[in-house]
Amino acid sequence: MNIFEALRESHDRQRRYADALIQTSGDTPERVEAYKRLKSELQAHATAEERHFYMPLMEFDNGVDLSRHAISEHHEMDEMMEALDATEMSSPSWLATAKKLSEKVHHHLKEEEQKFFQMAGKLLDDQQKETLAGQYQKEYKAQLS
Repeated sequence: MNIFEALRESHDRQRRYADALIQTSGDTPERVEAYKRLKSELQAHATAEERHFYMPLMEFDNGVDLSRHAISEHHEMDEMMEALDATEMSSPSWLATAKKLSEKVHHHLKEEEQKFFQMAGKLLDDQQKETLAGQYQKEYKAQLS
């Protein structure tokens, strides 16, 4: 498995969880669980991805701006989750923020897969791609537990 395949596995979960979240209503156990799953997935993925994908890409001149942009989007999602944590789930503003988070997740993943992966594919050799996948998966699992 290479780093792109490893990241896509988490991306697929993020899309499912983000979609499930905005289909929930009120302060229900379904909403609580959907948000908990999405938040946990986003946080574990972002930490592992920044350490084992974006930081190595920053060693290349062509990878610096791309990595900074992606990391700033991770930060935007963190801020949205902080806003959700500080708002009552039954509030209309909670759902509005959750929808913004879902849109940001979808935008970010599309951008990564359609732009960033192509650039990174040119910068990293096959051995690096495999090594980074193993490091990413180990970090991701550690972050989830």
